[in-house]
Amino acid sequence: MGITLSSPTRSARSRVQLLVQLVRFCLVGGLNTFIDLMIFNILLWTFPTQFVHRLIFYNSLAYLLGAINSFCWNKLWTFEQRRQTSKGEVARFAAVTILGILCNDMLLWLATMLLARFSVSGFLWSNVAKIAAIAGTVALSFVGMRFSVFTQNKKAMVTIPPPSNPHLFITPRSLSVILPAYNEEAVISDTVSTILSKLITWTDDFEIIVVNDGSKDRTGAIVTELSATDSRIRLITHPVNRGYGAALVTGFESVTKETAFFMDSDGQFDISELVHFFPLIEEYDAVLGYRINRQDSWMRKLNAWCWKQLVSFMFGIHVRDVDCAFKLYRSEFFLTHRLETRGAMINTEILYKFARSGYTYTEVGVHHLPRRAGQATGAKPAVILRALRELFVYAGKWYREENNYSQE
Repeated sequence: MGITLSSPTRSARSRVQLLVQLVRFCLVGGLNTFIDLMIFNILLWTFPTQFVHRLIFYNSLAYLLGAINSFCWNKLWTFEQRRQTSKGEVARFAAVTILGILCNDMLLWLATMLLARFSVSGFLWSNVAKIAAIAGTVALSFVGMRFSVFTQNKKAMVTIPPPSNPHLFITPRSLSVILPAYNEEAVISDTVSTILSKLITWTDDFEIIVVNDGSKDRTGAIVTELSATDSRIRLITHPVNRGYGAALVTGFESVTKETAFFMDSDGQFDISELVHFFPLIEEYDAVLGYRINRQDSWMRKLNAWCWKQLVSFMFGIHVRDVDCAFKLYRSEFFLTHRLETRGAMINTEILYKFARSGYTYTEVGVHHLPRRAGQATGAKPAVILRALRELFVYAGKWYREENNYSQE
């Protein structure tokens, strides 16, 4: 069994890690400042000026070159991220850099206006103003890098090579697999059969829980036939469709094994990739999948990106793929925490309460496959409106609970 650290221990370790990151960031900042000032002064010596708009141009160019150096050092050393740089990471870095340049230029302009009143040389007051602008931008830059560009909120981004022979890998923990299903008669048999064939090579203590969420087709009947041939396949049926979150909650409340894994029943994930998660669940309380090359329409991708930004802002959840349906948890969390949402908000609630309670997690990329049959329901207006309603209702409720707890 893995060792679970207490919340105070995790909190202390997190503070130490944050302090180390801040010290490293300041050291990198010193190097950036040298590069920034050097380029700024080279421009001043080569093209002398006392016009504020030219100084702002010199400042922006020098800041940009220093920021590129900052990206490399902070990625590899300060925040210790060895994974390949993603487009999203570059986009977030660009946004933080542009914001930093604007802030730096504004502070330079203010300092220039103030210092211009004193009888000092143009070269001197330009440098004093530049240093003041740099100092005023440090905090903004650190917050942007730490919580937006190189997100490491109680987790590490991990890429795990597959074992030399995954069919010989045995997980020491028992496993519950949860499959929410709604009108998946075309693929449910293949999905369950494939999962069963993999699990019997990994562990001898598992169960497959299919939650039939009010399907109007033969999904329930097909799973009933499968469960008759293997008692480890369990069927739980909702008489009417109650929503994706409700199906997951029913599954989580029904687990009897040490670990709980869930994935969609539509065949867009390969259960074989779960083998990469087993070593990590010994070190972390959860292993979260994120979709590589997501096989969805541009509209669903746009909706997902907007939702990710919203929940990140509202709850401080910084994961690559909030709603990826390929996640492995230690079941203890679901046995000791009550889940309240029943719609598309469910993954946000789990991650929010998971992090708030001091649990740790890591992320692993998994391949996303084209849908073979059936129809996705996540982009329906009713689903989106329900998610937004739950978001604002429960955000207020949980904030009040935290405030009441802090006042006790």
